[in-house]
Amino acid sequence: MSLGGDGEEAGRGELSQNGNTARLKWRSMFFVEANSQGNLMKPLSYLIAATAFAAAMPAAAQIVKIDGSSTVYPISEAVAEEFQKAKRGAIKVTVGISGTGGGFKKFCRGETDISDASRPITAKEMQSCAEGGIKYVELPVAFDALTVVINPKNTWIRELKVEELKKMWEPVAQGKITHWNQVNAAWPNAPIKLFGPGADSGTFDYFTDAINGKEKASRGDFTASEDDNVLVQGVSRDVNAIGYFGLAYYVENKDKLKAVPIVNKGSAKAVSPSLETVMDGTYQPLARPIFIYVSDKGMQRPEVTEFVRYYLKNAPTLVKEVGYVPLAQQHYDMALSNFNSQKLGTGFGGKSEVGVRVEELLARAPKL
Repeated sequence: MSLGGDGEEAGRGELSQNGNTARLKWRSMFFVEANSQGNLMKPLSYLIAATAFAAAMPAAAQIVKIDGSSTVYPISEAVAEEFQKAKRGAIKVTVGISGTGGGFKKFCRGETDISDASRPITAKEMQSCAEGGIKYVELPVAFDALTVVINPKNTWIRELKVEELKKMWEPVAQGKITHWNQVNAAWPNAPIKLFGPGADSGTFDYFTDAINGKEKASRGDFTASEDDNVLVQGVSRDVNAIGYFGLAYYVENKDKLKAVPIVNKGSAKAVSPSLETVMDGTYQPLARPIFIYVSDKGMQRPEVTEFVRYYLKNAPTLVKEVGYVPLAQQHYDMALSNFNSQKLGTGFGGKSEVGVRVEELLARAPKL
C-alpha cells in the first residue's frame, strides 16, 4: 500500500506550473539573443534555458520502501502516515503486504529498505541476504498476542487447550479431524471450518511452532490467506469457523468475532489475549515480539535513518493505538542504541524461540 499520495500529486502540479514558466522564460531569452547576436549566442541560450528549467523543478521526493508481514503492517502504516505528515511530503513511505517470507525475499534482493516480520529471519533467508550482499539490523517493535477467534454465535467453545488446538491443526489431522466432536466429545457433530495465514506468513510459522512443535508443520486443508482481513471475513460469516491472526485484527473487528481464552500446557487457567496478559507473561504460548529489519544499504540514506529513529521514538504510542502491546521503554532505548551503532545481524541465529525475553535478545551478539 502506498501512503501520502496527496503530497505527490501536489508536487506534480507545482512541477507542471513552474515547468511551463521556465519554458516561457527560455523561449523569450533565446529569441532575444538570437535576433541581436545571431547563432553565436545559441549555446549560451541553451545553457541559461537548462539552468532556468532545473531551478524551476522541485527536488524529487525521497522514498522509504517497506514490505512484509500483514501483522506488522498496521504499525508501520501508522508510523508512515504520521512521519509523512511531519515531513510535509518531503519523504514518501510505501508499505506493502507480502507476508513475512515474501517480504524477506524482496528485502534480500535489495528491493526494499525495511522488512516487516512477525517472526525472526530464518537460516535460509539469512543465506539469501548474504548472497545478495544485504546486511541488516534486527529491531523488535511490539508484542503481539496471536489470537484464536471464533464466530460470536458459537456457543460451545468457552476456552481452548493447547492440546485441542494441536488436535485441530497438526499435519495428521488433515482429512481426518473434520468435525467439532472429534476434538471434544462435548462439542456438536458439525463441520470445522478452518481459517489461517498462508505459508509465507510469519504468524503461520510461529503458531505451528508454538502449537504443533515445529515451524510449518500444519494440515493443509484449510482456507489460507496472507491478508488477515480475508480471515476475519471468513470466520465472521460462519458459525462453525475458527481461525487465528494478530491481536490488532481482532481488536479492529471485535464486534463480529470472539477471542478464545487459551489454556497452556501444564496449566488449568484459561487466559485471554490482552495488553495486560502479554505484559505480565500469562498469555502463553501465543505471545511474541514482532520486528522490523533495516538494511545496511538503506541506513546509508538519511531519509531511512530518520524514519527508523522516528519509528522507535513514536512506537509506544502508535503500537497501542493500532491494538498491539508496546515494548517497555528500555527495550525501545536498547533497540535505538543497536540501530545507531549499526549492530548488524540477528539475535536468533536463524531459528525462532517461543517465549524469548526482549532485553536478552537485544543484548545478544548478533549473527549474519
